[in-house]
Amino acid sequence: MSARNAWILPLLLVLAGAGCGPGGGSRIAPDVGADEAEIRAALQSSADAWNRGDLPGHLAYYVPDVTFMTANGPRPGVAAIEKAFAEKYFVDGKPKQELRFEQVEVRLLGTDSALATGRFVLAGGGLAEQSGWFTTIWARTPEGWRTIHDHSS
Repeated sequence: MSARNAWILPLLLVLAGAGCGPGGGSRIAPDVGADEAEIRAALQSSADAWNRGDLPGHLAYYVPDVTFMTANGPRPGVAAIEKAFAEKYFVDGKPKQELRFEQVEVRLLGTDSALATGRFVLAGGGLAEQSGWFTTIWARTPEGWRTIHDHSS
C-alpha cells in the first residue's frame, strides 16, 4: 500500500467497529449476558402481567404481527392471540390459573436474533396443572427484544 493511501485501512477498521456497512448499526460483539437478561426479564414480566390479569401486558413482548403456532396452524397477530387466550384461560378478566416459566434457555442466533426455549406451567385455581414446552424466536427492535414467533405445545 502506498503512503498516499495508508489512511484507508484505519478508516475501514473504524467503520467496521462502528457497525457501518450491511445492516448498518448492528453491533460487532453483542453483550450476550445483557441480551439474555433482557429476554429473561421480558418473559418474567409477561408471566407477572398474566398473573395480575393484565392480558395485554402479558402479550407486550410480541411484535404486532407475531405468529403463534397452534394445532390448527399459525395464528397471526396479537389481537387473535389475545382473543383466544381471553376465551380459554381467563374468566371475568382474571386468569383461571397462574403462569410460570421454567427451564428457560436463551441462545443468541446473531446480533439481532435469539431463540428461547422452556416450559410453561399453568397451576392453581382448583384446576389440574397444565404445562408444555415453548420455543420463541426473538428479534431486536427499537423497543428492545420482541418475539416474532411463538410455538407452544
